[in-house]
Amino acid sequence: MKRDLDQLMESRGLDAIFVRGKVLGNPPLIYMLNGIRLTSAILLKKRGASPTLIVGPMERKTAEMTGYPVILATHYGYNTLLREYGGDYLAASVAFYSRIFEDLGISGRVGCYGYLDQGYAYTFLSALDAALPEVELVGEIQNNLILAARATKDVEEVARIREVGRRTVRIVHQTLDFLRHHAVDSDGVLRKQGGGVLKVGDVHQHIASLIAQQGLEDPEGFIFSTGRDAGIPHSRGDLEAPMRLGEVIVFDIFPREMGGGYFFDLTRTFCLGYAPEPVQELHHDVVACLETLKEAIRVGEPTRHLQQMTCAFFHERGHPTIDRDPKTLQGYVHSVGHGVGLDIHEEPRLSDDPANTTQLQPGHVFAVEPGLYYPEKGMGCRVEDVLWIAEDGEVHDLTDMPYDLVIPMEGQSQR
Repeated sequence: MKRDLDQLMESRGLDAIFVRGKVLGNPPLIYMLNGIRLTSAILLKKRGASPTLIVGPMERKTAEMTGYPVILATHYGYNTLLREYGGDYLAASVAFYSRIFEDLGISGRVGCYGYLDQGYAYTFLSALDAALPEVELVGEIQNNLILAARATKDVEEVARIREVGRRTVRIVHQTLDFLRHHAVDSDGVLRKQGGGVLKVGDVHQHIASLIAQQGLEDPEGFIFSTGRDAGIPHSRGDLEAPMRLGEVIVFDIFPREMGGGYFFDLTRTFCLGYAPEPVQELHHDVVACLETLKEAIRVGEPTRHLQQMTCAFFHERGHPTIDRDPKTLQGYVHSVGHGVGLDIHEEPRLSDDPANTTQLQPGHVFAVEPGLYYPEKGMGCRVEDVLWIAEDGEVHDLTDMPYDLVIPMEGQSQR
């Protein structure tokens, strides 16, 4: 949480942090701006002090809504510097930021965050570091300071995630209503009004419309795949494939707040009309695994244990698992979950990695998503819930949706 920033800075030996860039698509900056939407910004924070925000004059009023002290970027005279340096963008930029660091009294080890083009970031930060003898610019590779703070959510963040979850569940229900009201021909193929075949691509278009209607956006792209494609975890689906009764559907949807914000993540597996027995068995095993995992979630539990439990659960039921065969393309083939927040995949990680020493703690919001995949048999199954551990240690399931496999059809012909 943001309240942990100073403690995290101290533990990492950081005297200040430097966050900058365009705001949209830049979770580190979105996080630090307290949800206030700006076009671009520069944020500097010394350990033990409030952040200072530097913005263009056009956004000064909005910037004040963050509650931080605001300085106008024009105060540091970038355009004058650019003329002085004969149009040398790098030299002018280094001089501009040197003025900012000096004015704010920034010195010591300074952590750098925010999304920038790799080449630009390397060139600019190298030059700035060389120009500031009292400053050491620092980058972090794994679970950086802001990611570590973001790993635990406060109640306001959880409320936003929960609301995206409510809308996401609504989208899934509306999608199922859309499907069940189609006519079905004697071959079990769904037909549109007018007689044309309903294809996976038609369903994709409808889902995209529903996401927009709920005031959400879909930057990562949802998964709605059928048959063999459902047996490949991140296959988006064959858009030309017809929708059929009894064919397995994996629907994994992970929209976020409009304009960049908090995500939700929900997966369910369905069959229209009826489910073949092998799919029923697969679905039973996956749902049973999820329920077992949910019962094991508690404060202090190492997150990698959840992956180990998943592998053991599926192995005991005769499925290939990634721990015994890391190259397997069938059975259980991926990690069991991940944190959910301003990124769709963030801390805490649930992977069985020796470097993963994370333990579950209050404030964690994370998805748990066991799945089984048999593409050569034309089937796959995944179910996913988002869970939150409250301050008192109680675990809350934020996903208010049943695990029903079979979706009854209206207009289904006699078989």
